[in-house]
Amino acid sequence: MANTSAFRHAAGAPKAPGGSRRLRIAVRGAVQGVGFRPFVYRLAQELGLSGWVVNDTRGVDLEIQGDPGEMERFRTRLVEEAPPLAVIHRVDSRPVAPGSSAADGFEIRRSASEGARTAVVLPDAATCPACLAEVLDPEERRYRYPFTNCTHCGPRFTIVRSLPYDRPNTTMSGFEICPDCRREYEDPLDRRFHAQPVACPSCGPALALRDSRGTTLPGDPLGEAAEALRRGRIVGLKGLGGYQLLTDARSEAAVGRLRKRKHREEKPFALMVRDLTAVRKLCRVSPGEEKLLSSVRAPIVLLERLPEAPVAPTVAPDNRYLGVMLPTTPLHHLLLEDLDFPVVATSGNRCDEPIATTEEAAVERLGEIADLLLTHDRPIQRHVDDSVARVVLGGGQILRRARGWAPMPVVRSRRGPTVLAVGAHLKNTIALSVRSNVYLSQHLGDMETPETLEAFERVIDDFFRLYEARPVAVAHDLHPDYASTRYARELAERLESGGGPPVPLVAVQHHHAHLAACLEDSGEEGRALGVTWDGTGYGTDGTVWGGELLLGDAASYRRVGRLRPFRLPGGEMAVREPRRTALALLWELLGPAALERDDLAPVASFAPAERRVLAGMLEGGLNAPVTTSAGRLFDGVAALLDLRQTVSFEGQAAMALEQTAEESSGGVEDGYLLAVNGDLTRGLELDWRPLLEEVLAELARGVPKFRIAQRFHAGLARAIADAASAVGEPRVALTGGCFQNRLLTEQSAELLSRAGHRVLVHRSVPPNDGGIALGQVAVATARIQRKET
Repeated sequence: MANTSAFRHAAGAPKAPGGSRRLRIAVRGAVQGVGFRPFVYRLAQELGLSGWVVNDTRGVDLEIQGDPGEMERFRTRLVEEAPPLAVIHRVDSRPVAPGSSAADGFEIRRSASEGARTAVVLPDAATCPACLAEVLDPEERRYRYPFTNCTHCGPRFTIVRSLPYDRPNTTMSGFEICPDCRREYEDPLDRRFHAQPVACPSCGPALALRDSRGTTLPGDPLGEAAEALRRGRIVGLKGLGGYQLLTDARSEAAVGRLRKRKHREEKPFALMVRDLTAVRKLCRVSPGEEKLLSSVRAPIVLLERLPEAPVAPTVAPDNRYLGVMLPTTPLHHLLLEDLDFPVVATSGNRCDEPIATTEEAAVERLGEIADLLLTHDRPIQRHVDDSVARVVLGGGQILRRARGWAPMPVVRSRRGPTVLAVGAHLKNTIALSVRSNVYLSQHLGDMETPETLEAFERVIDDFFRLYEARPVAVAHDLHPDYASTRYARELAERLESGGGPPVPLVAVQHHHAHLAACLEDSGEEGRALGVTWDGTGYGTDGTVWGGELLLGDAASYRRVGRLRPFRLPGGEMAVREPRRTALALLWELLGPAALERDDLAPVASFAPAERRVLAGMLEGGLNAPVTTSAGRLFDGVAALLDLRQTVSFEGQAAMALEQTAEESSGGVEDGYLLAVNGDLTRGLELDWRPLLEEVLAELARGVPKFRIAQRFHAGLARAIADAASAVGEPRVALTGGCFQNRLLTEQSAELLSRAGHRVLVHRSVPPNDGGIALGQVAVATARIQRKET
């Protein structure tokens, strides 16, 4: 992980006899549980410095004393040579009175538990090379031990109960360390020094294999689980942050059973494979993608599948990409070593629920899905899904932020008030700002089931407890009926009724939050033009926004442009049936004559009686809300090309349209016309009607679908660049769920850069609604600080 540092050092330290000086140094960031204290110890010993180092609730504190020149070298190397998992946000130093002698030695002190909780909890990290080598070496005492770890890898966020991050404050507290592990744990020169989850076969967690009713089965759990997978059975495996469902990815029958039992019709499954060599047999892999796959975060990475890939088609139906990850724990490594094929590795849950974390929950919720449960007795403190990422514009972009990233903060340039943001309705995450850190939760999912709502509330309580924080404001989406909005109101009332001061609610418009999140993610301050395109967001005028041009910053914005509005017949039904949106677009272009276009697939898919009902909705506006949604525009064109008339998961039609466009070799110069009308006084309107006319004309001429899809994307990118030129703002932020689309993002960025704009895109926070909570914190903070000044 990259280290960043802002040294703050007060000059003029008093000298001790012989020229010795003493400094107090505070290191803030992700510096606990990564071997930072033994690193400091070794560095001080090497440079002949005395003093001490300690973990506290804010990070790592230390004092050094000795020769001024050696102390300067210490300060430089402290950042440059920090342990690989350490992420240093800030280093502050100040002189203190020297001790009696520089020969007093250097000590590692017991952790301090007093003070404000601002230490950064590290995410779980994939198995490091040294631990993996031990696990695979028959001469090592941890040979084939599934819970091997050290300060460079292993569980962190999923086991910590409170700060500071010490073993008694983790779910490992119930495992008494054996003498051999104790020697490693207490040796500052060992890489397991104060590795809180340290364990071995003699003293650590153990595997068990159970049937779907929870009954323990005889034999070798790992070997029996591998054999079950070879036979095409479904195994529920207890991973770092919860259960995963595994099955043979080559077997159409096995994958089909998993889909049927999990009630997951078409949404792609992720794969886990043994190593990079195995990945290359399935997908095309760029150097950037290899780096992302092999990183300590080990996310699922979207890769272009090879035509000959030995994977069942139903793993990712009609999809050019596979979501692939490498093993994340020694348990996964050992299982994949015993197999010679890729496995499906999907979340251990029923549809729209959080993943199971306990054996009881696994039996109750996965018993009808999994044939066997490969489990263990190390408790999981909190559920964490696998992260999803892809490479865009040469760098990684997070699409689902969870294991490997959560709960790492976004570090802001200035301190701010403590604000809780409760996020959006879909792809929910929450955020809590404490001083200059904004801590982001793991992905929680769509707020549509009681189980997800319960997990949402549990995570908020978890953050309050972990950081001992009470918010001075609660930020929420502008939509009055979102479950997260209702919770925000209830929480504010509860906090006030508890005897504290009033906690104001800050309603944040959805697309403004997207813009603010992109600015925060990019480390930018000041104004930008936000091209905020997604599926749905509640607008200040009560309509459904989704194709917005917002000029502003976190404090305020002005809506300077939008897509031309159209209606959604049936409201939410139009989201599930892109053919309805296609009909609405045709109605805007052709009027009632649209109903006679039986040559078009979406029109033909409706019976005459259904068309009459839809016509009534479009003409009278009954149950047909007005929208400017770019996401729905993608849906409508996908339906016109007969790629999808209905969908079984969000974004399915847009995904099909993007992947169809990628089959074409066309460039950004030959896109359809999406006219940019109006001016900044009245507002710009991006009129999609000329584009739709060209789509219909080329369909009539028999132009290949991939060519039409490609020209559609290029036309949108050209319109974005033209609109940005009309606004004249140098910085342009591409944000919202539509910019999960790599083709749209890269083509838009190319044209914007040619025109002299600086393009901001998401990297560590998703462009979709998973980033909304960060933007809500930024907006609420800006409004509070504006009132204070």
